[in-house]
Amino acid sequence: MNWKQAYRSFYYQGAPEPMDLELPYQNTALLTIDIQNTYMKPADDPLERERWVPFRQRMNDIVIPNTRDLQNRFRRKGMDLLHARIACLLEDGRDRSLSQKKPGWNYLLLPRNSEDSQIVPELAPAAGEIVVTKTTDSALTGTNLRLILHNMEIENVVVCGIFTDQCVSSTVRSLADESFNVIVVEDCCTAGTDELHHRELEIINMIYCQVVSSSELKDIMELD
Repeated sequence: MNWKQAYRSFYYQGAPEPMDLELPYQNTALLTIDIQNTYMKPADDPLERERWVPFRQRMNDIVIPNTRDLQNRFRRKGMDLLHARIACLLEDGRDRSLSQKKPGWNYLLLPRNSEDSQIVPELAPAAGEIVVTKTTDSALTGTNLRLILHNMEIENVVVCGIFTDQCVSSTVRSLADESFNVIVVEDCCTAGTDELHHRELEIINMIYCQVVSSSELKDIMELD
């Protein structure tokens, strides 16, 4: 099964196959979302640490290597790479959106200069690459990214990052609402569980984006 048949929700099970993707280098960009140090640190609590072992394993074995490979291929083609990260401008985090102030797992206090808020070293931006800092789930809502993409004449946005069901999904929906053509690379993303990851891909596929694998994207774009 290829990307044209995969990740179909109930709504699209009988829909025609999508058209072939055309992603010219000059107006296609790669956006990597929120792959930051804080998410790669084991929790202090033993039960929480054990619960997140599969997530960190997928990140280390699949998501980070595949994303790094794509980034390098885009760079070799002279294409645009952009990066988004969660970080607050004030040390006490008063500038965060409500979703990042709510108690529980989603509570995030990541001052912009803290080590936890930095992008993981394996995916660090190269010189001259744009990094936007957000205090919202969507990388468009909380930044001037929409304006940046329009000014750069970007029409197609290839998305990698975490979490599939949260910041990735929010960003994808915002991009789609702004009439960008969005491609989500399924093995360059993940959620807290595989079930959440796959379910969210089914939800957003074919309406807000097209979901492809990294190998399919490399073939489509002839990324060597």
